[in-house]
Amino acid sequence: MTSPLALARMALPFALAIGIWFAPVPAGLTAPAWHLFAIFLAAIVAVLVGAFPLLTSTMLAVAAVVLTGTITPAQAFAGFANASVLLVVVAFIVAQAVVKSGLGRRISLFMVSRFGGSSLGLAYSLVLTDAVIAPAFPSNTARGGVLFPVVLSVAQGADSRPDDEQGRRLGGYLMYCSMASLAVSSALWMTATSANPIGVQIARDLGIRIDFGVWLLTASVPALTAIVLLPLVLLKLFPPGVNATPDAPAAARAALASMGSLSRDERITAVAFALMVAGWIFADPLKLNVTSIAFAGLGVLLMTDVLTLDDIARQGDTLTTFLWLAVLFALSGQLNELGFMGYVGQRLAGGLSGLSWPVLYVTLVVLYVAIHYLFVSQTSQVLALLAVFLDVGIRGGVPAPLMAFALLFASSYFSVITPQGGSQNVIFVGSGYLTQRELYRLGFLVTLFFLTVFLTVGTAWILAVT
Repeated sequence: MTSPLALARMALPFALAIGIWFAPVPAGLTAPAWHLFAIFLAAIVAVLVGAFPLLTSTMLAVAAVVLTGTITPAQAFAGFANASVLLVVVAFIVAQAVVKSGLGRRISLFMVSRFGGSSLGLAYSLVLTDAVIAPAFPSNTARGGVLFPVVLSVAQGADSRPDDEQGRRLGGYLMYCSMASLAVSSALWMTATSANPIGVQIARDLGIRIDFGVWLLTASVPALTAIVLLPLVLLKLFPPGVNATPDAPAAARAALASMGSLSRDERITAVAFALMVAGWIFADPLKLNVTSIAFAGLGVLLMTDVLTLDDIARQGDTLTTFLWLAVLFALSGQLNELGFMGYVGQRLAGGLSGLSWPVLYVTLVVLYVAIHYLFVSQTSQVLALLAVFLDVGIRGGVPAPLMAFALLFASSYFSVITPQGGSQNVIFVGSGYLTQRELYRLGFLVTLFFLTVFLTVGTAWILAVT
């Protein structure tokens, strides 16, 4: 039986949508823009308060905007043919080859065998592994699926268990290092999370062109700085209690030995991904379409039976992602087309008027990161707010590339600010090695660390290379 609290949560988005819909349309906005905002906001709020899953919320929203005549069916469903949305979905499918073939596990074990003699070495083996495999995984969650079994086995091998108050600290340290590394490595590579291509498309709509190579060059210094410092920072914030882990390298070498030489599927996967990454890097000079490169990679993996149709059929999350992402992308785009984003930007700019562009820049980035406390999805925030914040910054005199990259990078690293700030966090949070209080404390402090690195080192580097 549904509880009264659950019923109240379910009723809240509908009440919010109806209340905004029938409120007077603000001067400067059209009725369609105002009504679309009512439905879009209600869809986001439904997810935030736990009324409905994201897929349910977006399906109700797209039905509502079409059936009420707010926008046309062609406008509402345009996201299903968008190249950036297709890139995310196809790359999501392709990434499963790394897991299925065993290549991801082999890379992780190799890193542990080389660096796993201490808790700090183990942490570096994990974050560096993540950084290396990230460009081939457009899903933080999929990368987490590769890292988590390795982290868990290493922690348990060192006799670190969640039910031991002191002994759990090594496992907690490694779990949080892995979770935080997923956030910052996603800022390093344009293809490391689904939110990045979407953000690039939004920036392109505002006249800022970013390709794979430009992203990597611009992100390299701040992201690598954060990656290198992360295990050291967490060593101070959450001491593992165990410094030496002498058995871990031997255990990893034994596991590698049991795997034998590279299998046929691993070799094909490695070559396919290497060619895909190379294609993404040189896509602009060679006038190649990045989505087509992803399709080509998928075709090769299917042709060689590394992936099968049954593998794709079992990936229910991929279809779910495609449906909600396509809908949110289209609705967000229509908010911009109907002038709502510009209207909000003008109001926000008015509230921040008179600030010098450096102060405006810092203020916008800090606000953008802090607002993620309210979101459970990186992509949802990118779709809802990136265009608004970017437009306000540019209008206020902030150099366009600087504003764009600062917000795009923040869209990755802010995911650890709360345990629910990104779906990739769930598997690590659920391990039991960290309490909720520790997760929120570390989330605030690590996000502050990332913010500091990207606002200092990152700002100087972006201005130097753009």
